Amino acid sequence: MPQLGRGGHVLNACADRYHFAVGLAACLVANKVSLLPSTHTPEVIRQLQQFAADVVCLTDEADCDIELPQLPYPRDADPASVPPTAARAVPQIDSSRLVAYVFTSGSTGTPVAHPKTFGRLNACVREEANRLSLGERSSTIVATVPPQHMYGFESSLLVALLNGHALCAERPFYPADIAATLASVPTPRVLVSTPVHLRALVGSDVELSEIDLIVCSTAPLTQQLALEVEARFHTRLLELYGSTETGQIAARRPTVGPEWRLWPGVTLTARDGETWAQGGHIEQPTQMCDVLELTGHDTFLLHGRLTDLVNIAGKRSSLSYLNHQLNSIPGVLDGAFFHADDSPAAAVSRVGACVVAPGLDPEALVAQLRLRIDAAFLPRPLLMVARLPRTSTGKLPQQALRSLAATNLKTAAAS
Repeated sequence: MPQLGRGGHVLNACADRYHFAVGLAACLVANKVSLLPSTHTPEVIRQLQQFAADVVCLTDEADCDIELPQLPYPRDADPASVPPTAARAVPQIDSSRLVAYVFTSGSTGTPVAHPKTFGRLNACVREEANRLSLGERSSTIVATVPPQHMYGFESSLLVALLNGHALCAERPFYPADIAATLASVPTPRVLVSTPVHLRALVGSDVELSEIDLIVCSTAPLTQQLALEVEARFHTRLLELYGSTETGQIAARRPTVGPEWRLWPGVTLTARDGETWAQGGHIEQPTQMCDVLELTGHDTFLLHGRLTDLVNIAGKRSSLSYLNHQLNSIPGVLDGAFFHADDSPAAAVSRVGACVVAPGLDPEALVAQLRLRIDAAFLPRPLLMVARLPRTSTGKLPQQALRSLAATNLKTAAAS
């Protein structure tokens, strides 16, 4: 792909997973680094240019609005036109080769770059294939998550490319689309997804083709939902744990037990109330943003994110627990609590909630919540909304929930 230009950095914005994979491979052989931010907002793009002034955008969208020099994906590129000898020549990539920078939001809002080298990425996804029991027979991987996200990058793309499996170019979103995509690919099939998508699948009336495995990540999965998924679709479900900084570091089967088991060589260390991960494929010692309880030399329990902790009038809970109780109420399609005061968890004085429940009124919902949670944690405000501002991987940033709540309260006041 000579069109990549002279610069050393490429923002790979291709929506088609095959196009993304071709762009990634082209960058590898051309000695360029892929930049993978979590969003493409104008401010993030501006900050990316400060990080790498020579960055260009590889896109397969005709109307891409990313304000960078753009490189259109070559639509006339035909895989069948590649000479057989070239197709057999597999490039040898040095293990220390810098493949990509993935980005997290820093405390000041400026994206923080985390380098990912080929050897460590390879080690990570090879262990993933081992934990998922993806044997010598090639599987077809269908994913509802984008390849630019660390979970999608590893589990829908690299695990296929580096372990001899097939990847599906599409990214189905709605239950009917997921069912149609699965039906269109050969067996054995693997579905890489999120709790949000799995909950929608269970709540729909679609029938899925035979699935050998469902993989889930981005947020803790309740055992109840895991049991429903395995029973409904007659398959096994495995959950992955990790972060943008570390990549995947552990897995579990939630229907069997709550403990996570670490990747070989990865260790967790607790010090001064913090948990640090290091070793194995992890590039450098990394502080985890979750509350982890070490239960053995390679096992742990996950108790939610540090920012999830809620302390009201001397009583303690977590947003994860409150969300679980809220979403267990019949009639609630989706819902989430948030820190209403935009303050550190230790200083929270109240929580709010946004709920998608077309058949319920707020009074009935509060009555159900009173049966499930302490009155100190009843949401103020409680807002009934049409949808939640989830990201493409199903995550719900706290600030997005607070903004949604502020907009709804302002609209209600005006009317």
